[in-house]
Amino acid sequence: MTTTLPIRRALLSVSDKTGLVAFAQALAAHGAELLSTGGTAKALRGAGLTVIDVSDHTGFPEMMDGRVKTLHPKVHGGLLALRDDAGHQASAAEHGIAPIDMVVINLYPFEATVAKGAPRQDVIENIDIGGPSMVRSAAKNHGFVACVTDAADYGALADELAGGGLSLATRKRLAAKAFQATAAYDAAIASWFAFADQGEMFPAVLPLAVRRVQELRYGENPHQMAALYAASAVPMGIAGAELVQGKALSYNNIGDADGALSLISEFHDQAPTVAIIKHANPCGVATADTLAAAYREAKACDPVSAFGGIIALNRVLDAETAAVITELFTEVIIAPGADEAAKAIVAKKPNLRLLIAPLANPARPGLVLKTVSGGLLVQSRDNLLMGELTVVTKRQPTAQELADMAFAWTVAKHVKSNAIVYAKDGATAGIGAGQMSRLDSARIAAWKARDAAEAAGWAEPKTLGSAVASDAFFPFADGLIAAAEAGATAVIQPGGSMRDAEVIAAADERGLAMAFTGLRHFNH
Repeated sequence: MTTTLPIRRALLSVSDKTGLVAFAQALAAHGAELLSTGGTAKALRGAGLTVIDVSDHTGFPEMMDGRVKTLHPKVHGGLLALRDDAGHQASAAEHGIAPIDMVVINLYPFEATVAKGAPRQDVIENIDIGGPSMVRSAAKNHGFVACVTDAADYGALADELAGGGLSLATRKRLAAKAFQATAAYDAAIASWFAFADQGEMFPAVLPLAVRRVQELRYGENPHQMAALYAASAVPMGIAGAELVQGKALSYNNIGDADGALSLISEFHDQAPTVAIIKHANPCGVATADTLAAAYREAKACDPVSAFGGIIALNRVLDAETAAVITELFTEVIIAPGADEAAKAIVAKKPNLRLLIAPLANPARPGLVLKTVSGGLLVQSRDNLLMGELTVVTKRQPTAQELADMAFAWTVAKHVKSNAIVYAKDGATAGIGAGQMSRLDSARIAAWKARDAAEAAGWAEPKTLGSAVASDAFFPFADGLIAAAEAGATAVIQPGGSMRDAEVIAAADERGLAMAFTGLRHFNH
């Protein structure tokens, strides 16, 4: 292997020409002969650089509308020949193959073509063949060839070339990036064929390529390392959220913020709504005439847990809401926007993170991945809310009870199982999350509601006259009885238990109205 590699001949063929001319000028200034193709050659000549067409270098014309131009032994032989192998050098001399010391490549814009909704034939034509082939040849032979696939490297490489050539360490780093680039490119193509073109949900090979957005200070705990990756070339959702201000997000912040965004997106077309998330669970959610009023109602559900929480809004953050939120220590505010007055108020809390991210369509399709030992569990996204609502008790729910049932059910979808949510007048009254027993969740939610009432100086907890949602069926009547004892008058649950009749009888005995959704929302 060559320790320091001078660049005497470079092949440049790029779709994205950002920074191309300046880098090519640096190569030429250090004595490199420039080979190129098509639009890249035109751009270089337009800047006054001397360029040799690849077709002149190979002695073979481009053909088939440019599909075949670099797929030639004089290109790949020049890239793959080992400079310290006498047999390779003899073959190169016999066939007139000149060494190529660098390729500068970025690939046809396949993902961008798909993203803009191009016709199928245009998508197919943007599958690059020659580019990945040259990248792989050059990267494989990085002992003697530099493979440049990222325009962000041009400046540093030009500086290093000024010292006489590129180090082996640099060429190894470039090779690693090159194979990451082709892996991501192939995964994008395989994904499109499997999901979009063939309509498969679970292909035999799941093509994944995720791009690192940032390294994080640590993971769930300080002794763990962590990073954030984006699932697409243009990051979306939390991975693509704009951090307007505040210190860097932690691993736990990002996880909680993602849950907050998913929950608040359920209310994307509804009145002003605020959700407060703590340790991946909502501790208060409310809808009101203003965001500020909704925040106060959400906070009142569990004012203790709201401390240090994640606040999610379904509307643009305004000054009044920013003022009331910043009265209490908060880790993150996430909203689809923020006005200038609100930003100025939040700026007085320099450590408070303000994230801007558009709400997602809760009905969007997609896959959810979870790591297990040695593999992945993959499922379709839980993008439904409710099946056919069927009232199963003697008493029909009132209009207000129906509204509260729907609200509680929406929130329960985003609470860790076993989940119990009490709601009244568009606000959560008590939330029980993640318990091993549904009965315990019902009791904890009621207990929290009593504590909230005591803290606020109310005469009675808001669970009195509330609706209660259970994310899965009541396996026994005890959980429902606990909810009734807490003051709930209406119940919404999936149904489907072997003891449904027993649970319905308990509801009738206590004068409750109860409806089955036919759909559960386990959230483990």
